[in-house]
Amino acid sequence: MKKYLVTGCAGFIGSTLTDKLLNEGASVTGIDIFRDYYDVSIKRRNIASALVNPSFTLLEKDLSTGLDFLSSFIDSSDELVIYHLAAQAGVRKSWGTDFRIYTRDNIDATQNLLEWAHFRGGIKNFVYASSSSIYGVPAILPMTEDKTVPIPHSPYGVTKLAAENLVRLYTANMGLPSASLRFFTVYGPRQRPDMAFNRFIRAALDGKAIGVFGNGRQTRDFTYIDDIVHGLRLAEDSTKGLSMNLGGGNRVTLLHSIETLAKVMGREIGIEFSESKLGDVPDTWASAELAMIEMGWKPSVSLEEGLSQEVNWLLSSS
Repeated sequence: MKKYLVTGCAGFIGSTLTDKLLNEGASVTGIDIFRDYYDVSIKRRNIASALVNPSFTLLEKDLSTGLDFLSSFIDSSDELVIYHLAAQAGVRKSWGTDFRIYTRDNIDATQNLLEWAHFRGGIKNFVYASSSSIYGVPAILPMTEDKTVPIPHSPYGVTKLAAENLVRLYTANMGLPSASLRFFTVYGPRQRPDMAFNRFIRAALDGKAIGVFGNGRQTRDFTYIDDIVHGLRLAEDSTKGLSMNLGGGNRVTLLHSIETLAKVMGREIGIEFSESKLGDVPDTWASAELAMIEMGWKPSVSLEEGLSQEVNWLLSSS
């Protein structure tokens, strides 16, 4: 019997993927330690609908301390797809002594899960959620998997690249089926409260100016959450150990994205500029050609449509 293991199942992307799998009739075991990087009650709301589904099991466990507990919940005869989305997020907080949190939750936890998957066997695929942050500040855009050398510009990016390399090593040396997906600026319903569009929308709803780091001319390749989840589902059958970009085809300046948001919300939005933060990059732009060739993936949600969905979600959850 095929089953799914989703780590970080209560987070923005993890909970959306979990609900998608359950709606497809799948059996899902979710792992989340509910770190307090942001309000834990938000994560509890994310996972509320899954908790009433008999096909879902939630394990509040810490991947960085080992996975011996899993044998009691996942039968050794089951074919297993692992979606590894658990991580400590956030470029700006990854400096200084907090870096140890990132090495624990992004590197140690990933290596523990890979070891468990290797010795268990019966893994259909190990799908790792990587990040555009691994690229840093390349001289040439767009960012391509075969030509852009990953040189992270933040400690967070360093840990995501290290974990991605661990996945590659277990595939190359031990034959573990895998795929690594490099997400580009994901937004939409359930987006974390520290992320730009969530902050912008809440400020605009309160009639406040939004805070922008830098001059607003930096570009981002915005990718809607449903397009990301669609890519994750397609990756179940991509087992060759490839790293692939998932970028939304919505590369615009931050100022343009704010103009789009103002249009969606039907109001003027004031901006307060401040200095750029350590680790921020001037541009992201994904070539998603490899994902198209290998998985048939392409983004379908426009920035305006996606922002409308996020605005409606925040209005309904406020």
